Amino acid sequence: MCQRIAYVLTGEYTTTIPPETDSEIQLLYDPLLDSSTSILKAIPTVVYRPESYEAVDRARYSSRVDSKSIPIQWHETWVLGPDVTDKHTLGQLARMSSNAYHLPGQKNWKWRDLDPSWNINTSFPFGWDNAEDGFRGFVFRSEDNSTVVLSIKGTTLQGPTSRKDKLNDNLLFSCCCARVDFSWVFSTVCDCYSWSPLHNRCDDPCLSAALIRDSLFYSIGTKLVRDLRMLYPFANIWLVGHSLGGSLASLLGSTFGLPAVAFEAPGERMAAHRLHLPLPPSSYPSKLPRVPVTHVYNNADPIPQGACTGIASPCAQTGYALETRCHLGKTIVYDTVGRLGWHVDLRKHGIDVLIANVLDAEGLWPDGEAGEEREVPTAREETDCVDCFKWEFGHFKNKPIG
Repeated sequence: MCQRIAYVLTGEYTTTIPPETDSEIQLLYDPLLDSSTSILKAIPTVVYRPESYEAVDRARYSSRVDSKSIPIQWHETWVLGPDVTDKHTLGQLARMSSNAYHLPGQKNWKWRDLDPSWNINTSFPFGWDNAEDGFRGFVFRSEDNSTVVLSIKGTTLQGPTSRKDKLNDNLLFSCCCARVDFSWVFSTVCDCYSWSPLHNRCDDPCLSAALIRDSLFYSIGTKLVRDLRMLYPFANIWLVGHSLGGSLASLLGSTFGLPAVAFEAPGERMAAHRLHLPLPPSSYPSKLPRVPVTHVYNNADPIPQGACTGIASPCAQTGYALETRCHLGKTIVYDTVGRLGWHVDLRKHGIDVLIANVLDAEGLWPDGEAGEEREVPTAREETDCVDCFKWEFGHFKNKPIG
């Protein structure tokens, strides 16, 4: 049985969401104004939220400073989250992720149109007023404010945010301060490497200290999410983003228990550990925390697979060390190598490439090893994933090497 939640031009609506039923948000328009009907699907989604953000902050501090774990009480809550099995819904969220890179009306404007329900006049950009800050994007609101989508900008190679974008990339997704080997020609982003003739060693406390700076994007993002929750206390808040923006959406969604969808994002599981994020417990048989995060990428993109590595890689040549590949939550992988014949290539990383060639493409996609096909591949956990297995992590700084 499917319950429909109707949003009309007046903004009036009624809803109840029993967790045992599917739910669908149907966006309806006055036929005198628009003869089309567009549907954005949502389903009741269970999330686990901490008792308070202050409790998260205390737990992070205790873990980082005292190496002690403070237990947090997690509350199971049902919310309306995006239906990631629906092709149209993924396409809309991907367009919002693409639009996070742009302001309407700016030079070389590449804004992607959305369903009419996401009225640009009721939404607003953030972070664009200060050229020094890199954390930017757009907040999309439904006409009745019942759903708010925070779309976070990813890395810009050239522009006012590019320096801080690169700093966050190299801190969050490299094994150790963007140091690849002794021939690494770019300056590292922190001083946590500990030399050893036999091992690649990296100091964990040093890495954690580098990642807690207030100027880094995760810290900025927590302030923004807390503000949004105060502004829209009764709204369903979703987080989306592409690349770096997707990983930040995942980390923030995991922190606050908010549904997040990340497109072509680097692995952020190790970053969550280094940020000392308390995460909900796992449920049998899974060993991974129960976070409401879905990653979406194509297997010709090397970045979410941690394959753009080594001194000869295009990532290294431009000063990036994007080495992690393990993601939180679940992952939807489109087999563009098998179905489209693509080769693994950094040019397949762009959000617009994903939208035009994958999410908007007709037909079915391979789904797992059983030979099944689906319009949207099944979201699965990355259960056997290991990051940075060539490195040894511990307390090595200012200690003799044995």
